[in-house]
Amino acid sequence: MFKRLDWLLWLLAIIVLSRLLSMAMIPMLDTTEARYGEVARIMAETGDWITPWFDYGVPFWGKPPLSFWSEALSFRLFGVTEFAARLPSWLANLGMLALIYHLTKKITGQHQALVATLIFSTMALSFLMSGAVLTDPFLALGTTLALVSIILALRQPDSLWCWWFFAGLSIGLLAKGPLTLVLVFGPLFLWVIWRRQWHDLRKIPWLRGTLFTILLTFPWYIAAELKTPGFLNYFIVGEHFLRFVDSGWSGDLYGSAHNQPFGTIWLYWIWASLPWGPIAVIVLFWRWIVTRKQHALPKQKLNDEQRLLLLSALFPSLFFTFSSNILWTYQLTALPPLAILIAMLMANPLPANRFSKFGIITATVFVPFIVILIGFRAHFYPDKLKTEKTLISYYNEHKNNDTQPLIYIGKPPFSARFYSKGRVKTMELPEVNSLMKNGTEPIYFVAIANENRDEMITSLTGQVKIEFANRRFTLLQINRAARN
Repeated sequence: MFKRLDWLLWLLAIIVLSRLLSMAMIPMLDTTEARYGEVARIMAETGDWITPWFDYGVPFWGKPPLSFWSEALSFRLFGVTEFAARLPSWLANLGMLALIYHLTKKITGQHQALVATLIFSTMALSFLMSGAVLTDPFLALGTTLALVSIILALRQPDSLWCWWFFAGLSIGLLAKGPLTLVLVFGPLFLWVIWRRQWHDLRKIPWLRGTLFTILLTFPWYIAAELKTPGFLNYFIVGEHFLRFVDSGWSGDLYGSAHNQPFGTIWLYWIWASLPWGPIAVIVLFWRWIVTRKQHALPKQKLNDEQRLLLLSALFPSLFFTFSSNILWTYQLTALPPLAILIAMLMANPLPANRFSKFGIITATVFVPFIVILIGFRAHFYPDKLKTEKTLISYYNEHKNNDTQPLIYIGKPPFSARFYSKGRVKTMELPEVNSLMKNGTEPIYFVAIANENRDEMITSLTGQVKIEFANRRFTLLQINRAARN
């Protein structure tokens, strides 16, 4: 048995470890990843573990703190680097792989458990999110723990899985918020209707488990509201209701709405699950055609566990069908149950021949190979990306002293704030010209947008020299002693 599985184990290990390489190679990218990285960096710097800060003095009410806690702790342990920022998401992904493996092994066996983990780890969205600074990996960890726990708790009513279910809810509530309850209890509700009976669920300690969840999560929510009043109204009403129903929600304090046509979430399902989701759809369609032609073949019916997995894999798409303010990352919670279902679809052990191994390896390395190629390109050509890493690095190497500030005319990108460790300044053109006349430093570094670079340079006071340029900004050195 173990000899037959050796190549699958090696392939899984290579895939999972390869993400560590790309995590260190790719710089922090604007906007979302660099923004969350900067929030975590400020948390690590200030030691404020209650309120995430969007900027110094500006609270970030958009997300709970679990991902920021883990990233800030990683910064404290390993320093402020891209790898340290992304490591917690990789560990969350590792937790999901362990849960997928454990549940699939219980249901179908070790071989399909390895197949399920391979499928999940090489889906487009899950592979990307395993090394990205976002809250979604922690939400998916929470919902996956809840799903695995409810299935195993119904198998073993007196086991600790009953309590792990509520621990999963708590992780989700501290990672993303009340959306966790929708993504967990929505499929459960539909599952009860599909089965036409709910008596098995009475085995779960709902009252004690709810109190356990409240004990784990409510203290932070209360502390956050007391420290920055207005948080609960913005987070509960704004982020969880207005954002869902209003595609052009103007109350967003930290970004802009994502207005997409209704039903786009299903297209995101295809992208997120590449290459395995489309492969599964094609295989199912082919089997349906064969079954139609061969009427003697019995139709396979889904058992209760497979029904719950299917509903969990489809529910995010169903829920967000009529919402246009969506992102493709919303599909991450659907991928663990989908991976288990696809592994079950491949129910017969794969023959150990060259053709089957080649097919599995080709499908599994498709996404990682592309991402690693992109990682190499990003490492050697960072100025082609939306990041200020090289500009900040150039400034740090050429500034005369630590008191010489880097000034962005207009709002600096989050990656500039992250790589400068919060020291970058923002000014408007009149303020910069005033500084050139009255400042104390002989030389200043100023970053301007490339769109209006020539016009901006002619408007600046002092002797201007272009030092460096990337995709979006040009770094200028201004000698205020040689004014025009």
